[in-house]
Amino acid sequence: MDTQQISAPSRASSRVPGRVTAFGVIHVNAIHTSRFTIVGNHLAQHGQLSLTAIGLAVHIQSLPDGDKVGIKVLADRFPESEARIAAALRELEDHRYLSRTLERLPDGKVVTRTISYNQSCTAVPAATPAPAPVPPPKPEPAPMAEAAPTPEPAVAPAPPAPAPMPPRPPLPQPQALDLERHRVATDLLAGLRRHEPRLLLAEHDIRRLAPAVATWLERDVHPDAVHHALTTDLPERLKQPAGLLAHRLTALLPPPLPTLAPPKARNPLQNCDKCDRAFRAPLPGRCRDCRAGAQAAA
Repeated sequence: MDTQQISAPSRASSRVPGRVTAFGVIHVNAIHTSRFTIVGNHLAQHGQLSLTAIGLAVHIQSLPDGDKVGIKVLADRFPESEARIAAALRELEDHRYLSRTLERLPDGKVVTRTISYNQSCTAVPAATPAPAPVPPPKPEPAPMAEAAPTPEPAVAPAPPAPAPMPPRPPLPQPQALDLERHRVATDLLAGLRRHEPRLLLAEHDIRRLAPAVATWLERDVHPDAVHHALTTDLPERLKQPAGLLAHRLTALLPPPLPTLAPPKARNPLQNCDKCDRAFRAPLPGRCRDCRAGAQAAA
């Protein structure tokens, strides 16, 4: 027969020991013997993560290896939207509680490899190597005949330094300030997330990209065509939506429409001085038939 533990109660007491106060939280703790997850206070009390990100990190750490934690899977499991879950995953990546990388399988299929850390990578101190033991002094060997000097190996030249990355081209700017066109550009950028949740832009990104969209509209591009150019053929892994949109607005900028030549002016209508028939001529006078008859009579 097993010995009963007397140091811990078999269940949590319904009464809180000690003096009860009306201020602050009171903990009633039960001992877990199965199906529990250890979470550090550095995550549970993180001052920069949102509650959605903290709860999502705890949920992912409680799952066994191999469980799927994609955005659509989590959105089907919890009431939060795909946009909130995607934003929470980016928070965990920024604070090094999560890493997601793309890997290609032997059959050619590309999958997302997700690694969850129970402690932020930036908070893990680097291990200090232990000092190597000092060996005891060895007895000096007997003197030997001096050998011929060994030629020094040839030193391989250092590889050339990589060429610096060229600077990014500036965003397009409209030639004339049009408040109505700028408003349409701002509404277009803010509404992208309605059709593609991954294109969730911050307010400062919308202000930075709005002049570039206004440049497209200034060149007689319809807003639907701008929306199509920004939302089609998006990459599977999209970490910086504002950077992708800035690249497309710059690289795919169409040229201005060519100026149409004005229509050729036609001569005004005149009434013939002889037969009163209407004809086109720059000045009043006789029509062609009357002029021809006068020339034949002469």
